[in-house]
Formats: sequence, structure tokens, C-alpha cells
Amino acid sequence: MAFVGELHGTPMREYSPPDLFVTRLDPGSAPKNLTEKYDYDIGASIGGDQHPPRGGSPSTPLWSKDGRYIFVRTTEEGRANLKRVDVETGKVEPLTQGDHDIYAYSATPDGSKLAVAISTPVSIGDLFLLDASSGKLKQLTNIDEELFTNLKITAPEMIWYKSFDGRRIQAWVQRPPDFESSKKYPLILNIHGGPHAAYGYTFDHEFQWMAAKGYVVLYPNPRGSTSYGQEFGNIIQYKYPGDDHKDLMAGVDELIARGGVDPDRLGVTGGSGGGVLTNWAIGHTNRFKAAVSQRSIADWRDMWYVGDFPLFRVGWFRAAPWQDEADFKARSPITYIDKVQTPLMLIEGEADLRTPSGAGGEQMFRALKYRKIPTVMVRFPGETHELSRSGKPQHRVERLQHIVAWFDKWVMGMDIKTYDVQ
Repeated sequence: MAFVGELHGTPMREYSPPDLFVTRLDPGSAPKNLTEKYDYDIGASIGGDQHPPRGGSPSTPLWSKDGRYIFVRTTEEGRANLKRVDVETGKVEPLTQGDHDIYAYSATPDGSKLAVAISTPVSIGDLFLLDASSGKLKQLTNIDEELFTNLKITAPEMIWYKSFDGRRIQAWVQRPPDFESSKKYPLILNIHGGPHAAYGYTFDHEFQWMAAKGYVVLYPNPRGSTSYGQEFGNIIQYKYPGDDHKDLMAGVDELIARGGVDPDRLGVTGGSGGGVLTNWAIGHTNRFKAAVSQRSIADWRDMWYVGDFPLFRVGWFRAAPWQDEADFKARSPITYIDKVQTPLMLIEGEADLRTPSGAGGEQMFRALKYRKIPTVMVRFPGETHELSRSGKPQHRVERLQHIVAWFDKWVMGMDIKTYDVQ
């Protein structure tokens, strides 16, 4: 039997790349870790807003016909490809290669051919046939050909830059379709959640939408992101948020230095873990003209009690809130609320049990209203933590409209009355 699992280490790590294991079905047989020396993520995926719902495309290991190899998806530096793992030696070899995102796959009974669904930054997802022996891909569909002939979809630029301590950070830059290098454009820094997740070579409608509205969009993978190995992912243990915020600010500085970005027209947004970092950013810098924090956390102490996943495992914090109040307070964005000057929009799902609004957006909203900082909250009825990925289509459209309208008002300076106090 082949399966994917995680070894959390001793002492327990917050993040460990998943590994591929095999075991005999005999009672008492010990599993063998085939990818112990492969420092990337087995079975993981790249984050995108056009993916199936969470858990909708499991990364099932597949056996070759002769039982010599196991095929499995892995992520490396923002790419998701299929690998072939030798059952005897653990050698990992590429079965597919490319700057793309394989987000679903299945095989014929004999394992000789695979059906593969692939997304790229300029294609939402099409079906390919993969020959397992040669690794050749044959495209079978071009579902969005007619739609995309009427749209100007452009590919982002991938960049690497150095952060404050010399660590290399990977990011993507989505520019407006008619971008002119001689002009300076407003920038939106878009932060992924997790924090153990990754942006990459997949289609993101949100970034294309923002770029089409005239914004340059920067979406980095700061430390803590997946697809870069265990050390890069786990380095933020007991330090989140913190140095990852510095990685993001270094990316903004890098893009400004490269030209084409107006340093006086900056916005920031993110959801879940990205919402945490958005709340954190505006409490530590006033350089952003506007912010949109989505399904976020403001107070880790409250989140410890009400979130639907076990913060009490010793991975995120060393102890419970009453045992180490100083640490919980120091890492909670609400602690720095007196420093916030940035107009803030908060987006919440009323059925979100992962980051309940009472521990996040509602706190930021009430505190900033009290301080008379421009603040609005948009609450979506019936929506869970999956609003941006698999929420109701109408709500997903409304969410994007609100985000860009808020930036249009405060970053672009447009005369938008929707959010003015009556």
C-alpha cells in the first residue's frame, strides 16, 4: 500500500513537507518513507481561486503496471507536476515538467495512461492525456478558447528577490494588459493564506481582474510558504506573523525599484493567513493607502478558543493563552490597533468556523470605528472559509467588486460614495 503522510518531528514542527510511504499489508509491517531525502511537498497543490473545493481533488498515489514505480503529484517552487518514485530506491524522477499546475489526475487500470487536468496563469484548466512510459502530454480540450478570444489575458512575470536577511523569495507580478513601462501604476500586494500554502503557476481570476482594472498585482511566497522545503516552511514556527511580513515589504520595495509602480498608490489584501498579515501590515506601516482584510484573525487568544482546528497542538504556540499571554499578545494584530491609519475593508463569511469573525474582522472593525479610521465590513450570509474559492458565484463576484471598489476609492482616488457614512 502507498500513502501520503507527514512526520512532525521531535520536538514537533509546525510544518513538515508530506512524504510518500509504502508498507506491506502484513500485520506489524513498518512503513517505509520513500521520499525522506526529497525536500519538497508530496501530494500538495498550488493555491488558486479556480481550483475544485478543498478536498475535491485528492492526490492519490498511483502504481505503475509493473509495481516498480508510484506516480504522485508534488510541488516545487510554485509548480505542481507528477513525479515517478522508485519503490526500491526512493529515487524521484519527473513524469511531467513545466510551469503549470496539475490539480487533478487519474489513471487507467494498468497505469499506462493518465488523465491530467492542468492549469496555467493563462488557462483555467484543460484535460490532457499522459503516456506514463514516455511522459508525453497530449492536450484533449481547449474549453475556454472562445471566451479567451474576447479577453486580453496576459501571463505574469516570475521574479526572485532578496529579503532583509538575504533569503531569496519567489513572487509573481501580474501587470495590466496594456502595461507601459514608462508609466507608474498603482500596486496591490496580494498575500496568500495558510500560512503554509503557495502561489504559483496557476490561473487566478482575482489577479487578472485586478490587473484589468489598472493595477499591478504582486503575489509573493514569503517564508513559511510551501514548495520550498522544510526549513523554508517551518522557519516561522513561533514567529508568525513577523519576518514573513518583512519578506512582503521587501517585495514591494523591489518592485518599486524596478520601475512601473507608483510608491504613493499602494494597496494590500489577503485572506485567512493573508488576512492576518494584512491586519499586521497596517499596524506596522502606514505606506498603504488602503487595505482589504478577508476572513482574518485579529486576536490569537480568542482564536485559540473558537477556531475549528486545534491551535492547542504545540506547533503554533508553545503554550495556552493563559500560560503565555505575552506571546499571544505580541503576535496579535489587534495589539497594534492604535497605530493603524490605513482605511480598511473587512470581508467575512457568516458561516466561517475556521476564522470566526468575532476573533478577527469584528474586532478590527469596532476598534477602528471607535478611532474614526475609515472602515467597512462586508458580511456574506451562509458563506464559509471557502468564500473566495467555492462560495456562491454571486457572492464571489460581489467580493471582487467590493475589493477593487475599495482600492479604487482610496488608492486611485475615485469618487465612490458606496462606503461613505450616511
